[in-house]
Amino acid sequence: MAKTEEYLRKPDWLKIKLNTNESYKGLKKMMREKNLHTVCEEARCPNIHECWAERKTATFMILGDVCTRGCRFCAVKTGLPNELDWQEPERVAESVEQMGLKHVVITAVARDDLKDGGAAVFAETIRAVRRRNPFCTIEVLPADMMGIAENMEILMEARPNILNHNIETVRRLTPKVRARATYDRSLQLLQRSKELHADIPTKSSLMIGLGETKEEIIETMDDLRAHDVDIMTIGQYLQPTKKHLKVKKYYTPEEFAELKEIAMTKGFSHCESGPLVRSSYHADEQVNDAQVLEEAEKYKNA
Repeated sequence: MAKTEEYLRKPDWLKIKLNTNESYKGLKKMMREKNLHTVCEEARCPNIHECWAERKTATFMILGDVCTRGCRFCAVKTGLPNELDWQEPERVAESVEQMGLKHVVITAVARDDLKDGGAAVFAETIRAVRRRNPFCTIEVLPADMMGIAENMEILMEARPNILNHNIETVRRLTPKVRARATYDRSLQLLQRSKELHADIPTKSSLMIGLGETKEEIIETMDDLRAHDVDIMTIGQYLQPTKKHLKVKKYYTPEEFAELKEIAMTKGFSHCESGPLVRSSYHADEQVNDAQVLEEAEKYKNA
């Protein structure tokens, strides 16, 4: 009988202290009352207690909580999504105002059932947040919009402060890890956003521990820089359930520090690299204050 594959024991540096203070409880209550979803909860982010309880930040997940794709690393539900909720952008904007956020991250499930991939709702959410919160910076984290150029044009016309799209893994592992997404399509989306608005920073995230080599990680850095990506985040893949891909390796904090050094030598303007780093981790620290004022003035005078 074949030997079953053993699970790797989680190292000490991945153990998290939970903090469910009043700020955490209040934010969770508000999300339920406004019928909003966060990727913090849906994707079982390990930083939810730090962000909600201490930094008072959250990553809103629009377009529902059911994804049309079934990526083998992701805990978000897969199935047939509900109809679009055009009141959602305003509810997100109200929540950002109530929380007093200076930076907000807006992501979404993949909506391959929609012709525009959800681009119009993304754009309206950006506008709604900016109407109520002109000095709040806005980062968007869309899926690949099915590689359709017009969809990116709709989204980028609303001028987010940062365009974030995750490469997720190295080229060789992409077919195994990501559903209906391709490595080159992700690179093309990042490049396309730069072509549309060269002044808007782009960002991408890589999760490691899925069986990639150090050489492949560096190759991914080179590919991102070749497509004008400004900011990179690198984090440890954590298996959300037994149905998902197993962790092949837990990288040490020292290895993450080395990868950050390599990334910065490649020309990235910023790199967050660590075991618990996720795409929107400390995202508020990656925005240029001058750009915030510039966008606010543009919107005010429009």
